[in-house]
Amino acid sequence: MHRVRVSSHQSPVHKLGDSQMTLSPKFRLAAACSSLLDPALEFELSTRGQPLIPGLPDDIALQCLLRVPVDKHAACKAVSKRWYLLFGSKEHFFTLRKVLGFHDPWLFVFAYHKCTGKIEWKVLDLTHFSWHTIPAMPCKDKVCPQGFRCVSIPHEGALFVCGGVVSDVDCPLNLVLKYEARKNRWTVMKKMITARSFFASGVIDGMIYVAGGNSTDLFELNSAEVLDPKKGTWRPVSGMGTNMASYDAAVLNGKLLVTEGWFWPFYVVPRGQIYDPLTDNWENMAAGLREGWTGSSVVMHGHLFVVTEHERTKLKVYDSGDDSWDVVEGPPLPEQICKPFRVSCWECKIYVVGRNLHVAVGHIMKLRPSATSEKKCRFSVQWQMVDAPGTLFDLTPSSAQVLFA
Repeated sequence: MHRVRVSSHQSPVHKLGDSQMTLSPKFRLAAACSSLLDPALEFELSTRGQPLIPGLPDDIALQCLLRVPVDKHAACKAVSKRWYLLFGSKEHFFTLRKVLGFHDPWLFVFAYHKCTGKIEWKVLDLTHFSWHTIPAMPCKDKVCPQGFRCVSIPHEGALFVCGGVVSDVDCPLNLVLKYEARKNRWTVMKKMITARSFFASGVIDGMIYVAGGNSTDLFELNSAEVLDPKKGTWRPVSGMGTNMASYDAAVLNGKLLVTEGWFWPFYVVPRGQIYDPLTDNWENMAAGLREGWTGSSVVMHGHLFVVTEHERTKLKVYDSGDDSWDVVEGPPLPEQICKPFRVSCWECKIYVVGRNLHVAVGHIMKLRPSATSEKKCRFSVQWQMVDAPGTLFDLTPSSAQVLFA
């Protein structure tokens, strides 16, 4: 198991950006960038002939500077006026990264303070392993963090927070918030048709589906609805075959899988439903799938993986051929990752965020069949630890999402 420390000095968490800056520097780029620049400022800087980096053309210098980690931006702003303009506005910084084809992953973690219950978002740069903050989520009520559901559209750099519950009165919310990484700001969107908490959610073909959950007085719902993020409108879809709150959900092969999970004392078999948006129908989940779904899930290589909570915290994978679960070869989750934890993934890596925001990165490898007649897919995992700075030690994760910016 490899181990990485964010900083040898346990540096403080840095702000991802100040959205108040609106100026941007002059760059000698293609015409596609010209609309991003202030013409007056561009003319002023061009007459001065100030290069971004002496001895380098501006286009090459910009390619270098757009790779500077966010936690170094504050120091970089002191170098020159052009650097100040580049690193002072994160909206322009990330817009230029998008125009020039930069596409790096960031892990967005929705967390809460274990003593005060205060909610906040923390962001881990998965390239440089440094933590940052984003603007506070516009939510005035005292809420239960676990009642929200968060989904993302990674390549668009968009994050959505839906529903929730007011903790003092158990009153569900129909709140919908959208965060855009490029703009580094939140937008309040049209509310859900039905207020709900502890529900299932998932993204299928760019559409956001929510289903089930709790309504007022903890009454379980069977209704479902879908959001078109581009139009900003909700519409109802077929309801589930049963009233059910969701423990976990996943999107596999274009379908939404919903499970209520196991609950102490584990003598009631959990229910599960599967929604197909092509037919707008729900069906019961296979017995092996719902009974073995004992943790938080991700989908990789076209397979459903679960980080278990009851079996020495091993990683396992579902085999639809025989409706069974197989343990992934390799060590269990590192002991530094304490429950409750949240998971996300991208490509062949799984990210598990534990209490105090320590992160385990699991490198998933598909193994070759041991025999020519073997058809079952086998996988192995190796873990890498990313220790969080001490400033995050009072935080507990409620959701984790990967975005690109």
